[in-house]
This record gives sequence, structure tokens and C-alpha cells, in this order.
Amino acid sequence: GGIDSPVAGYMMAKRGMTMEAIHFESFPYTSEMARDKVLRLAQIVSEYNNDEMIVHVVSLTKVQEELVKHCDEDYFTLLLRRYMMAIADRVASKFYCGALVTGESLGQVASQTTEAIGVTDPVATHPVFRPCIGLDKEDIVVTARKIGTFETSILPYEDCCTVFTPRHPRTRPELFKVEREEAKVDVKALEDAAFATLETVVIGRK
Repeated sequence: GGIDSPVAGYMMAKRGMTMEAIHFESFPYTSEMARDKVLRLAQIVSEYNNDEMIVHVVSLTKVQEELVKHCDEDYFTLLLRRYMMAIADRVASKFYCGALVTGESLGQVASQTTEAIGVTDPVATHPVFRPCIGLDKEDIVVTARKIGTFETSILPYEDCCTVFTPRHPRTRPELFKVEREEAKVDVKALEDAAFATLETVVIGRK
């Protein structure tokens, strides 16, 4: 739903990769308008993706509520991103996708340091591509404007990453400490419950 992910998808599609998208929502903390925004972005990017975009929608509401109840707030974003990566990995397997692609840009936010990326990647079995990793924000914005996603990306609707945001997120996490926090909840049960909410929407370019 942000600026970076559509640009990352476009960059990989430009290299000949057929893309599918995954959107994590947190209803009722996120709205139907936020979901509609993502589907509009998918429609725009479909122009570069054989005129179609398959969007997989997964609810993270239960995961986020349990993390808030049981885990150290400072680790919340890292733990959430591990769930997102693990669930995306399962979706990739289910739909025979060969890799995961993210819009991360090094150092842009607290969860995009080398250390933070290092604690999220171990939960994935597919290769993870980050085409925006060495770009600064202005580079990404220029591309977003070029492909027509920028104006939609900046619409002010919340997404799952802005719900329960920690006041002091860990920027230099150690994997064993992240895993220690993660052990405070039933990781497998929460992941299974989130995966069970999977809904797939097929978007065609107008």
C-alpha cells in the first residue's frame, strides 16, 4: 500500500518476472478503503505484468493482537515482519511462485537495517529479492511517478505496519533475542490462523 512495493514489483516485472502480490490487512484496525487502495495499485501495476495482477489478501489481526499482549513492544515490528515473511513464503509455495520480492530500501525505516533484515530472512525458504535496496526515497518516488502509482500510494489510509507501532523499535536486533520474544506466543498456531484467512483476487487492467 505504500510507495515502495509497487515500484519493486514494477522493477522485477521489467526484468521479465511475472508478479503476484500479497497484501496484509488488520481489519478493523485497517479499513476497507486501505484494501481498495491496494487493489487500485495492483490494477496500475498490472499494465507491466501481462495486464493482470493476482492479489493474495491475508489478515494479520489475530497475530498483531497476540504480539501486543505477550511480547516486548520494542520487538513488535520485527516479529510482525517475520510473520509476514513466513506467510508470504507459504503463499509462494501454494501458488508455485519462485521467489519473494519486497520494497525494502536500506535504512529507510527502523526495520530496514542490515540487522533487521537479517532476522526476517531466516523464516523464508524462497530467495528474497529487494530491487529497491540501494535506492534512496527520491529515486523510488521518481519511478512511482513514472509508472503512475505515486498519487494512489500516498492516499492517507492506514496499513498493518502502522498499527501498534512501537515507540522505540529495535534497529540492531540479535536473532536469539527476537526468537526469545517470539517464543512467548504460539507461532505455528498464529501463522496457521492467518494463512487460513487467505483470499485471492484477480485484477485485470482497465
